[in-house]
Amino acid sequence: MWSYTPPLRDMQFVIEDVLQAPAAWAAIPALAELDADTARAVLAEAGRFASEVLAPINSAADLQGCRWRDGVVTTPAGYREAYAAYVQGGWPALSCRPDDGGQGLPVLLDAALNEMIAAANHGWTMYPGLLHGAYECLRAHGSDALKQRYLGKLASGEWLATMNLTEPQAGSDLGLLRTKAEPRADGSYAIIGSKVFISGGEQDLTPNIVHLVLARLPEAPPGTKGISLFLAPKFLPDDMGRARNAIRCTGIEKKMGIKGSATCAMSFDGATGWLIGQPHRGLAAMFVMMNAARLHVALQGLGHLEIAQQNAHAYARERIQGRGKAIAEHPAMRRTLWTLRALAEGERVIAYWAAMLLDESHHHPDAARRAQASDFVGLLTPVAKAFFTDNGHRGADDALQVWGGYGFVHDYGIEQAVRDSRIALIYEGTNEIQAIDLLQRKVLDDGGAKLGGLLARLEADADRVGAASAEFADALRAQTAAARAATAALVAGAQADPEWPLRVADDYLRGIGFTLLAWAWLKRAAAAQPLAGDAWAGDTLRAARFGVQWLLPEAAFRWQRVAAQRAALPSA
Repeated sequence: MWSYTPPLRDMQFVIEDVLQAPAAWAAIPALAELDADTARAVLAEAGRFASEVLAPINSAADLQGCRWRDGVVTTPAGYREAYAAYVQGGWPALSCRPDDGGQGLPVLLDAALNEMIAAANHGWTMYPGLLHGAYECLRAHGSDALKQRYLGKLASGEWLATMNLTEPQAGSDLGLLRTKAEPRADGSYAIIGSKVFISGGEQDLTPNIVHLVLARLPEAPPGTKGISLFLAPKFLPDDMGRARNAIRCTGIEKKMGIKGSATCAMSFDGATGWLIGQPHRGLAAMFVMMNAARLHVALQGLGHLEIAQQNAHAYARERIQGRGKAIAEHPAMRRTLWTLRALAEGERVIAYWAAMLLDESHHHPDAARRAQASDFVGLLTPVAKAFFTDNGHRGADDALQVWGGYGFVHDYGIEQAVRDSRIALIYEGTNEIQAIDLLQRKVLDDGGAKLGGLLARLEADADRVGAASAEFADALRAQTAAARAATAALVAGAQADPEWPLRVADDYLRGIGFTLLAWAWLKRAAAAQPLAGDAWAGDTLRAARFGVQWLLPEAAFRWQRVAAQRAALPSA
């Protein structure tokens, strides 16, 4: 009743025709040997793993959940075998560097992989979900000794990693963090404290777990400026006798969704750890991992939207109601189905472009291109995380309506998608925090300069399309004009009314999200038009046009709210 078919045709269309990634790879020496045929083969194998290994165990794992007893976590049936197959297939090493044992392939292909595995089995995906971010964090900030000991294990996936930030009293305010790190004579630290909501803090998939932990040194200043980052493994290194470290899982949460993922409470009772990066600069180091995790969560939102629309379309074509008609023919259902498709296809362009920009920021030979790509990724990350996950959850909820009463029943799959998708709006920084980060830190702090560069990049694409795409180009220009006007008003007025940006940040982010969708639909339409006569291309062109005509109007009231400076919020 519930299945997953990797959208390989659309992935190839986005990568090859819309974004023209193979040509971009050819201009980057580190990626120049990769061609479209190889990329297609990688996508096909990734799709096979997602659909044939992960999807079949998703529903049963939701019912079984994880078990905790005396500090030991047992994952659902099939999880260990699936993870062993994941490692054997070389998937953790896909975009890691060859000198660390990785394959050196683009982040773009890793993004496509992560979209597929999140769509197929969100709960399982939580275990390797932080692996690449931990690898990048350690590579950027770890000592040579730590990198020599742990990078290869993380790149291969032989060991998994966790991110230990949250504490019961702190939540999103890391300035309230209390976990301590006391120096030892041998250069290590004793870590003392408790963490909550730690995904995969204990599991039975790998023989060791590399915990990255935020803690305070004895002389640390208060607030976020006094936080340092440490690596504390579950088992200590060979030269320390492989002893079990003083880290214990004290319980797992009973949750609304992603029940196959062990969400752990962790106790550090003088655990041995080593400093990563500089003292009191832990957040700067951890943000490498957090930003990677936020893009991964954005792909979860896209994955939920994709699998919801696939199954809703299939069911709507089979379900006969009202004078012998399939419900897919009813206007109300057609509107829902086209909404899901238009959003998923537009978001895929944005997500894959962000991944391409990451590759460019790491590898492009031109320093100016690397810097601009990094700036654009900084803007796109909070938008993708918040916009995609909101659309993923709302889209799954809308899709449930296609099944009617059957949608409320576990056997049909969609109710699990609704439950599983909800967490993505919360973790890795709530969507409200993403909106504030975008507007205050990424836009207002530089007077909108970087955003102006991004909008100019989108407008340049509108200028390049022909008359056949004029409808899409006009829609995009209207959105960039609205974004520029809203940004200018906020830059001019925020100092006089400091709460104004905070009141409208969510609307501003969605406005930018729709601006990016207008660009994505334009790019898709321009790439699809030369394929006239191809039924699939015709449908993707119709989806883009539906997006502009039916979905883009939401942006108007979002920009109207942003401009409503005098609309105060009552006190709670």
